[in-house]
Amino acid sequence: MSGVSTPPLSERMREAAAFLTDSGMRAPRAALVLGSGLSDAVELTEAVSVPYSEIPHFPVGSVDGHDGRVEFGSLAGAPVLVFRGRVHYYEGVPLQEATFPVRVARELGAKWIALTNASGAINPGFEVGDMVLLSDHLNLMGDNPLVGPNDDTVGPRFPDLSKAYSRALLHQAEAAALAAGVATRRGIYAAVSGPHYETPAEIRMLRLAGADLVGMSTVPETIVAVHAGMDVLGVSVVTDLAFPEDLQPLAHQEVVRAAAAAAPRVGALLRGVLEGESS
Repeated sequence: MSGVSTPPLSERMREAAAFLTDSGMRAPRAALVLGSGLSDAVELTEAVSVPYSEIPHFPVGSVDGHDGRVEFGSLAGAPVLVFRGRVHYYEGVPLQEATFPVRVARELGAKWIALTNASGAINPGFEVGDMVLLSDHLNLMGDNPLVGPNDDTVGPRFPDLSKAYSRALLHQAEAAALAAGVATRRGIYAAVSGPHYETPAEIRMLRLAGADLVGMSTVPETIVAVHAGMDVLGVSVVTDLAFPEDLQPLAHQEVVRAAAAAAPRVGALLRGVLEGESS
């Protein structure tokens, strides 16, 4: 019995990018992934918008707080590609597919990518609403988007993640935040598979491992972006306090509301980074 073979990754990237180009999208300077509750963080001018469901080979999610569309337009005078929402591993989507939008952003010409997310604070010094710039991560998802045959035309077999988050973009983001009067912290993000929130014992383990934050995304996208030769800026919004000493029940709607409240500050930060590049 024969099955339908999946086209090679490079071919799928080209097909998706060609579709978006035919839809009016052009080479972006950067790509922005807007996570839970952050879909409205930036507003583009002269925007072209396409639902994920219409793009060849694109993953489609079903989680509240993720719009599920890609936009191309201008932000702070720069051409950008904005992914309003992402697809998660816990939705049953393989990481190679969940990270496909990053591949397409690179195929279209994006040199760097900003990955935003909502997260729980493990560091007792953090508070709900804090905006944390990622300096490093822990991949505790039990999987990796690079597992399987490697296409050397897309990226190296063994990419180096010793500086996964661009120091230059980190410094630019801190400068942009200062200019905009927005407070930021630095932190290490632990990615877990989800979809359940963590137990007190799991949080204690993550704290001992050095994590400041915990969430269910971003790290696979970072790995793929580095593999593809892109610089990465990680921006996390603290939406809940994951303190094992006083762990409170949590609902996804609370996470989305807390992230949405911080969306204007995230947008100001991203605009500032793009403006800093142009100056």
